[in-house]
Amino acid sequence: MSTTDKTVTQPVRKGGFLEENGKSFLFIGVAILALGAIAAYYFYSYLPSRAEKAAGEMYKAEQYVSVDSLANKAINGEGGYPGLEKIAEEYDNTKSANLANLYLGGIYLRKGEYKKATEALGKYTATGSPVADPLALGLLGDAYSELKDYKQAATYYQKAADKASNKFTSPMFLKKLGLVYETLKDLKNAEEAYTKIKTQYPDSQEATMIDEYIARVQAQVK
Repeated sequence: MSTTDKTVTQPVRKGGFLEENGKSFLFIGVAILALGAIAAYYFYSYLPSRAEKAAGEMYKAEQYVSVDSLANKAINGEGGYPGLEKIAEEYDNTKSANLANLYLGGIYLRKGEYKKATEALGKYTATGSPVADPLALGLLGDAYSELKDYKQAATYYQKAADKASNKFTSPMFLKKLGLVYETLKDLKNAEEAYTKIKTQYPDSQEATMIDEYIARVQAQVK
C-alpha cells in the first residue's frame, strides 16, 4: 500500500499485513475477478468431457467470488451447483480445478483463514498465464505474511515480482517484499527491493514515495 504520510520513520505495524497493504490487496481482489473474463481463453478452450463438465458447473460459483457476503456459497455451492471446494476435489487434474484453487485462495484470504489459503494456493499449478501465475504467488506471500512466516512470504513475493515483469504487479510485490525484509531486519535486501521499484518501475504508483522507504532503511543501517 502506498502510504500517505509525509514523514516515514520506523515501520509501525498497527494491524495485519493485509490491513497495512489494503490498496495492494484490493488490486489483487480485482485481478481475481479479471480471471473470470480471461478464463475462456486460458482454461476453457477445447476441454475434454470431464473438464468441460467441471467448467460448466463452476459458472455459478464464479458469480459469487467477488461478493464477501456470498463467499460461503462460492466455497460450498448452492441450489444444485457445486462450490469451488467440490470442484477442486472432484475434478482434480483439470484446468477448472486449478482455477478453483486460485479462487479459493483469494476467498480464504478475505475471510482471514490463512492456513486454508496456503493449502488451496499450494495446489495451484502454473499455466503460463501472465495474470494468474504471479497472482497465485503473491497471494501465497500475503497468506504467509499473515501467518507471520515472513521468510516464506519473502520467497513468494520475490517469485511473484519476477514472474511477470510489468509496472502494475511487479512493483506491488516488490513493495511487499521490502516490508517483509524490514520486519526480518534484513535491511540490505529491503533496500534492494525498494531500489528496484525506483530504477526499474519509475512510472509505477509505488515509485511515487519509494524514496522515503529507501531513506528509512538507510537510516537504520549502523
